[in-house]
Amino acid sequence: MTNHLFDTLRAGQPEGGRVFIATPEGAVFTYADMERRAAQYANALVSLGVKPGDRVALQVEKSVEAIFAYLGTVRAGGVFLPLNTAYTAPEIDYFLGDAEPAVFVCDPAAEATLAPIARARGVAHLFTLDADGKGTLSAAADAAAANFEDVERGPDDLAALLYTSGTTGRSKGAMLTHDNLASNALALVDTWRFGPEDVLIHALPIFHTHGLFVATNVILAAGASMIFLPKFDPEAILRLMGRASVMMGVPTFYTRLLKAPGLTPEAAAKMRLFISGSAPLLADTHREWRARTGHAILERYGMTETGMNTSNPYDGERIAGTVGMPLPGVSLRVVAPDDGTELGAGEIGMIEVRGPNVFKGYWRMPEKTAAEFHDGWFVTGDLGLIGPDGYVQIVGRGKDLVISGGYNVYPKEIESEIDALDGVVESAVIGLPHADFGEGVTAVVVARPDAALDEKAVVAALEGRLARYKLPKRVIFVDDLPRNTMGKVQKNLLREQYKALYAG
Repeated sequence: MTNHLFDTLRAGQPEGGRVFIATPEGAVFTYADMERRAAQYANALVSLGVKPGDRVALQVEKSVEAIFAYLGTVRAGGVFLPLNTAYTAPEIDYFLGDAEPAVFVCDPAAEATLAPIARARGVAHLFTLDADGKGTLSAAADAAAANFEDVERGPDDLAALLYTSGTTGRSKGAMLTHDNLASNALALVDTWRFGPEDVLIHALPIFHTHGLFVATNVILAAGASMIFLPKFDPEAILRLMGRASVMMGVPTFYTRLLKAPGLTPEAAAKMRLFISGSAPLLADTHREWRARTGHAILERYGMTETGMNTSNPYDGERIAGTVGMPLPGVSLRVVAPDDGTELGAGEIGMIEVRGPNVFKGYWRMPEKTAAEFHDGWFVTGDLGLIGPDGYVQIVGRGKDLVISGGYNVYPKEIESEIDALDGVVESAVIGLPHADFGEGVTAVVVARPDAALDEKAVVAALEGRLARYKLPKRVIFVDDLPRNTMGKVQKNLLREQYKALYAG
């Protein structure tokens, strides 16, 4: 039987004795172990009555067994639904009601709270899985046969359902097909030069595109190995660099590693590639990482609905502040937000993408799906430009655009200027309700403790560098910016917190 995604991932796999996953504690799982264990999970799911297209939802801590459960779901023809471990019981209630999974797996510690919700939502089977890979789900797999004939699934069949963060309304389920995931994995293997000899430091969560589909699928498609960390641990990563060749991370990984005295060119000597994504990487972080390690971080751009869209080059200049060029098979354009006219080089507009990586649509939201496509192109919601050199730059989200006094203000432009000031760690620029201007440009700044900065000093430094309508009307200093689990600044929380700043 042809199972498009699993067959694609299996095609590059080495002989069964090669290592697929190793843990810092010394546990080793070979490719033969992966085949056997995924088959056991697939058999367990099918024996429960899971049919092609049925959803299998997991809200569990990171473990090797959770990876095998993902692969077993794919082989059984199911649709894998990973859920953020930070979601609360009311949020889980929404997801179970919307996705209607046949199987729900949770942490044993949450079972008493979530079991009544699952029953009320009509979930047929509830299982548990803990951070050590123990629970009723792994026990069911233990009891299942180790051989499995994969359920037939074609390129256009669903392989996964991933919910967006829902910062502008209720979360939407992005329907990802077998070919969405398979084509993206192959494009990344080629672009980032992955091979069987590579060893990835995997410190990302696995409820998200980055850790599950980018990291894990790329390793499988390349027949490579990964060292599987339960969470980000700077000291552990520094120790492991001598055994690894690649690390995938979010910008926070790199800023925290830069604080470690053990980060030296010698520590990173055996590494060939450091990749960053999921949130913008500051140019200062890019420069400091190169100075400390001799490596230029490779930044790329993707999203839940599309997987990866662009990447800085493996060979060639990796330009700080850019996300490189479209991946093989992916097309990208920038259009005017008001009428959809394609814009020229250097002009800021809405980014649209097209390719085999682009999702099938939003789960049970045909009207929302139709609204997010324009002439066959997916409207990403990101504002950006394509430079004359072909490199793409992201300047912000469409919803983050500030319209002050009738003028469009792009937060990224102001943030870049503020971030370059001595004593500034980072900043976030937002628009807040303002009686005269509609929205008042407002800067929220994290400064170093020893910085001699105040509101007047920041505004004075920007005068002459930015048009007056772009200057912040207020500058607020905070200890930290709010972030989600993938390191993205949550500007919606800042807008809510300071919404009355200009009142009266």
